[in-house]
Amino acid sequence: MVKCQNCLVLSIVVAEKTEWGSDVSLAVRKYALQNSLEYEGKGQSGSVLGRLLSEREDLRSKAKSLMELVHLEVIRANSIALERGIEAVRLELESIDPSAVNREKHRKNEGLRDLPGDTSEVVLRFAPNPNGPLSIGHSRGVVINSKYAEDYEGKMVLRFDDTDTKVKPPLIEAYAWIEEEYEWLSGRPADVIVKASERMPIYLKFARKMIEKKLGYVCRCKAEDFRKIREEKTNCHCRDRSTEENLHDWERMVDGKIVEGGAVVRVRTDMTLPNPALRDWPALRIQHSPHPLVGDRYKVWPLLDFQSAIEDHEQGVTHIIRGKDLMDSTRKQTILYDNFGWTYPETLYWGRVKVNEFGGFSTSSIRKSIEEGKFSDWKDPRLPTIKALKERGFEAQSLREFWSDIGLTQKDISISMKTIESFNSSIIDSKCERRTFVSNPVELDLETEVKIGGVKIPRHPDKKILGNRNWEIGKSILIQSSDLDTEHLRLKDFANIEISGTNFSIHSYDRIDNRKIIHWIPSNLSKKCILAIPIKEELAETTGFIEDFELRIGEVYQFERLGFARVESIDDEQVRIVWLHN
Repeated sequence: MVKCQNCLVLSIVVAEKTEWGSDVSLAVRKYALQNSLEYEGKGQSGSVLGRLLSEREDLRSKAKSLMELVHLEVIRANSIALERGIEAVRLELESIDPSAVNREKHRKNEGLRDLPGDTSEVVLRFAPNPNGPLSIGHSRGVVINSKYAEDYEGKMVLRFDDTDTKVKPPLIEAYAWIEEEYEWLSGRPADVIVKASERMPIYLKFARKMIEKKLGYVCRCKAEDFRKIREEKTNCHCRDRSTEENLHDWERMVDGKIVEGGAVVRVRTDMTLPNPALRDWPALRIQHSPHPLVGDRYKVWPLLDFQSAIEDHEQGVTHIIRGKDLMDSTRKQTILYDNFGWTYPETLYWGRVKVNEFGGFSTSSIRKSIEEGKFSDWKDPRLPTIKALKERGFEAQSLREFWSDIGLTQKDISISMKTIESFNSSIIDSKCERRTFVSNPVELDLETEVKIGGVKIPRHPDKKILGNRNWEIGKSILIQSSDLDTEHLRLKDFANIEISGTNFSIHSYDRIDNRKIIHWIPSNLSKKCILAIPIKEELAETTGFIEDFELRIGEVYQFERLGFARVESIDDEQVRIVWLHN
């Protein structure tokens, strides 16, 4: 039995609004209580919806209609915390699902688990391919690795894995982009920056050494022939060639005298190993495509597993954090390390994270879409790039908190952007000034000739930003056409009005009844505004009017009924804003 009056009222309202089955309603209530418990009575609707949709994929198509129920349950849960204490939230959550309390305990007590092994001098690395800027997926690597480096007072290496000149050719601008985005996400620059393409002599030296010590060999088999040999667990005839023959072909590869596909260098393993991927795996191949940084200086380039292993050793990397889909890379590289007598770094894994709104995406596919004109550039607000998120107004701290909250789990999970948005909302709410946006406007004229004067409206409703927006009201105002469903309205922060046709009159400045409160703008303080809303692969635009009070390009404001949006441009004719989130 709910003991507080407000909670009782909210429970009745929630019950009246519920059009879902009891299982859905109970799931929403569970996650609302869980979120309120985790954040000390300050639960967020976006986070609750994200958790619900992760559990119930069948509800994703109904996410929009679920929001009202989610919002009411979040208000109810936060009210219980406020009026009866956080322990009351815990008790009600336990009565629904005792296991749901454990998530809060795990997150608060453990966070990112301790690094294994020797942590006296921790060195971690983040190694993107510079074939484009960073995406949401990349941000996980930046956040988790840099957080560990900070916690252990260690070192972070930003390494550009740019030795593929053909399939994923580097984009020359991406090097600077990634350095800037890395610093934005982690809050500080990397301790060491390495471009693999500029360290080619090191990789070629170790490849030659590997051949000299008979740890590797030059294979002239065709790819399809070697695939059959590998499946049959037999040795190719190239393994039996002498060191001198291998070195001869190696020099011809380096000099560009063997065509692409004509030879590869393989790491000598055991062709009877249970895992086919480990059987004499390829370490270097021929590529004659020029590189944007070093031109056509090199004809032989290392594959990623070889280059990454050598560079990790050269940089003294102690811990590698990577996706569980790269476990075979760990196994291959461990063989290489054993061959050279090195100790392989401690390795931790995470599972896949799918962002529902973006589905599957890759930097290569985004790059192709931009080249085809489907998106304007890498900053297009419809894209999951860090450039796009920054352009829309996301704070780096929201991504840091989001990935830290997920932590290191090998479980594959699906999340909604609503979850990231909830982290961002809690960060920016206190520092975003309020403004008004009116869509589908109707202009109402003041019936009297008496001058009304000015109105002072707070820059922030909770006074977290001091000062007011000073409105001088002229002879007309703009309101949203959807609000013309009654003749008796209250203009927010101003007065009760009566509407007659296209005119209005002041009824009372005091709030003396329960008439509907609406947002509005004086006509003389309004400016035409284009609102751009990214919806999947579409960029919907709507026209309205914005409160033209000290607007600044690049600033994020919170708008009545709209949520947060960032001012993209201002000219004499209009303002353009891009929607961020609720």
